[in-house]
Amino acid sequence: MQMTNADMLERAHAVLPGASLGSFFVPGDADIVVAGGAGPRMTDMNGRDYLDYILGSGPLILGHAHPAVLEAARRQMALGTSYYALNAPSILLAEELVAATPGGEMVKFCSSGSESTFFALRLARAATGRNKVLKFEGGYHGSHDYALMSMAPAVPAAFPTAVPDSAGIPKRLEEEVLIAPFNDIETVADIIERHHDDLAAVILEPEMRLIPPQPGFLAFLREATAKRGIMLVFDEVVMGFRLRYGSVQELYGVKADLVCYGKIIGGGFPLAAVVGPREVMSLSNPRDRAPNYVYISGTLSGNPTAAAAGLATLQELKKPGAYDRLNGAGDRLRAGLGEIARRLNIPARVLGSGPMANIYFTAEPIVDFRSAQREDKPLKQRLRSELMSRGILTNLAQKMYISTAHSAEDIARTLQAVEDSLRALQT
Repeated sequence: MQMTNADMLERAHAVLPGASLGSFFVPGDADIVVAGGAGPRMTDMNGRDYLDYILGSGPLILGHAHPAVLEAARRQMALGTSYYALNAPSILLAEELVAATPGGEMVKFCSSGSESTFFALRLARAATGRNKVLKFEGGYHGSHDYALMSMAPAVPAAFPTAVPDSAGIPKRLEEEVLIAPFNDIETVADIIERHHDDLAAVILEPEMRLIPPQPGFLAFLREATAKRGIMLVFDEVVMGFRLRYGSVQELYGVKADLVCYGKIIGGGFPLAAVVGPREVMSLSNPRDRAPNYVYISGTLSGNPTAAAAGLATLQELKKPGAYDRLNGAGDRLRAGLGEIARRLNIPARVLGSGPMANIYFTAEPIVDFRSAQREDKPLKQRLRSELMSRGILTNLAQKMYISTAHSAEDIARTLQAVEDSLRALQT
């Protein structure tokens, strides 16, 4: 008997809280269970195809089931799936990451973007001898206790007070995390000046959840942190190898002290990394456990199958024209979204760079978390549902990811579905 979405969802609700593997779910009655994926498409248990702009929340920059990635994973799995010991694919991938990261000299692997930011902050605290970290309101750096502060506060507090985003986080950690508004040089400078004696790191996505840095903001952060001996950590779990090959540091002309990678570098398998200078990364050397030794380890860190898949992905991205296709598709999608909103007289802002995009239903410029929160969220949620009914799978609460597998025809079909959906919602 062929299992359907309804069959599997009933079973999922019995054993998985909210029938979800994390925080993502499809609201309402449209929820699905994925049966498979190929290229830019996914298929649910009912056999319906969807043009996919979630792409596993970003790792699948080549699309689903890319032949080169599958072949590399199969070839490695035939030799063993996991060793816990040093292996050739992890060494080769570490060399690739160092070569693609300005200022990068050594690598520590882990299994998720959350782990990479967690370990980067641990390294920063050990290297500086300080305890506090500064993050930006609305910034997402994973699910660990330091990261889940003012990521999406229902009631934002006065800066730099942190608001925990989850129950179960120790109260005392609120005192160790400082919160600042993105793109606000004056407020950030004041917070750094008042707390620099105990501030180990400033962590951010250079483009915070698609919100671009204002001119001079990243350069200010670099100068302010360097002046006070504070480590600047770039969370490039999303952005790394997506806008260009390697780190985005050269794109913005700002050098970070530590860089966190994830998503793309594992080719769809669990893999992430911290890359930084030898002096800092050597603190995690298990052969030389100095008094300030930093423990960084995990059962699947540097997993050979994931490393092989990641290497295969990076080799595909090195091919001529790969980033031209990705960036061109992103440009067409963003331009099309903006034109549709203007044509329908809907106040909107379109954000994103490279192969990423999202539309915000507001006339107000979006420069930080609070300005982004003032959009018409119910309209965005209804648009997401309308698009799904038309076979377009999105997570508009976050962003739309584009892969090399998305064709010009796919982008055109998506834009037509967006226009049809918004027209339907206007009636």
